[in-house]
Amino acid sequence: MDRNRNYQKELETLLGRLERDDKVPSLLLHSCCAPCSSYVLEYLSNFFAVTVYYYNPNIGPEGEYRHRVEEQKRLISAMPVKHPVSFLEGEYCPEQFYEAVKGLENIPEGGERCFACYTLRLRAAAALAAEKGFDYFTTTLSISPLKRADKLGVIGETAGRDFGIQWLPSDFKKKGGYQRSIQLSKEYGLYRQNYCGCVFSKKEAENRLKKEAK
Repeated sequence: MDRNRNYQKELETLLGRLERDDKVPSLLLHSCCAPCSSYVLEYLSNFFAVTVYYYNPNIGPEGEYRHRVEEQKRLISAMPVKHPVSFLEGEYCPEQFYEAVKGLENIPEGGERCFACYTLRLRAAAALAAEKGFDYFTTTLSISPLKRADKLGVIGETAGRDFGIQWLPSDFKKKGGYQRSIQLSKEYGLYRQNYCGCVFSKKEAENRLKKEAK
């Protein structure tokens, strides 16, 4: 794993090649939430016909999950884009997440539990992208300053090879991507959660708030 690899530069090189082609390629974009997808959609819809794939069985409780789904749909319907953006919701089955992270429940956020969660979601995206005949697949996850683009890249590339679908390299936090997502979230009045999604990250966020309140 090369932590110095420049995924954003690789993406820009690929996009430069795509711009010279008359065909608009298709992209299955796994999205973790509307705020993170905002900049990514603004950026990538200039080059791809995008289908947002909302597969996040890690999110809990269910009311939180449903809220985030509706925010994702609302953003897609409101955002002006060059090429079409559609929405596809995956199965919401939290048991899939708990099975994937079994034995890793007490690992701090950003560690092996998160990597197992990334793997679960990206492999599901790769399988669907291959089944539906997409040209590429990727995820919005790398826009977060707390998410490692190198780890996501390895997981995505491995899933792509296993299922026969091209992974789109990315590090969307680069070139001011994260800051732009905050701006867009304000413009569209998006709900920005204070924890990643799972019950474990929620507990960690609650503990941080308690310490800050002291």
